[in-house]
Amino acid sequence: MKKQASSVLVALAIVLAGVLAGCGSDKGNDGAAAAEGSSDGKAGKEITLKVGAAAVPHAEILEFIKPTLKEEGINLEIVTLDDEGQLNPALQEKQIDANYFQHVPYLDSIKEEKGYDFAVTAKVHVEPIGFYSGKLKSKEELKDGAKIGIPNNPSNEYRALVLLQQQGLIKLKDGLTTYEATPKDIADNPHNFEFVEADAATLPRALPDLDGAVINTNIVLESGIDPESALFREDANSPYANIIVVRSGDEDRDEIKKLDAALTSPDVKKFIEDKYGVAVVPAF
Repeated sequence: MKKQASSVLVALAIVLAGVLAGCGSDKGNDGAAAAEGSSDGKAGKEITLKVGAAAVPHAEILEFIKPTLKEEGINLEIVTLDDEGQLNPALQEKQIDANYFQHVPYLDSIKEEKGYDFAVTAKVHVEPIGFYSGKLKSKEELKDGAKIGIPNNPSNEYRALVLLQQQGLIKLKDGLTTYEATPKDIADNPHNFEFVEADAATLPRALPDLDGAVINTNIVLESGIDPESALFREDANSPYANIIVVRSGDEDRDEIKKLDAALTSPDVKKFIEDKYGVAVVPAF
């Protein structure tokens, strides 16, 4: 009897061991499945997108959309350089995926000079150039022979003259297509304005000696001038809208499309309007 009971116990032990082994095997398979699911989740893996930007307002706007892109599986890395002129070489050399600091006229001139093969994917904002005066309250107060200051670098000088033309104050020669002009390119100056060409950064200090001057917004802000005090300024249709630039062929990348969508959203429009007022204007 004892021998028989002993045999039964051994048999039960073998069966129990088999059951436990089966359970352990099931657990192992479940763990493998979980690991497999995690490895299959590569599609949901976070992608890092490096965007080179000017510090203000570009990097600040990019910081605002970081959480939105995070939800889309994109880790936005913002790269700012002391010399913004290096952001195009950085893009060319694949140190960054896109940049956001320049407008089309500047890009066109630099592309031709350096031979970059870049594409524009989004137009985000304009930093409007405006006409400021310490003496006048409206453009109607501009008298014949008034002294008007304009920046003397080619791109901004053309931009200033175009602004004056849009206001009906002068007329430029036809056929100016290179975004460059000087007072010599004025075809009609009915009020005989005297144009004073000066370094853009010096124009705020020169205002007491002028009837008015066309000044870049970043210089206005740095000088403590209220951008609201401009007698007139560019609007959002300016060709000088700041843009997202990528290497040609990258414009169809999913993460670039998501970047563009985030930057041209109603939330970003409101952020720009609330934070910068007239100094920065959404261009979408």
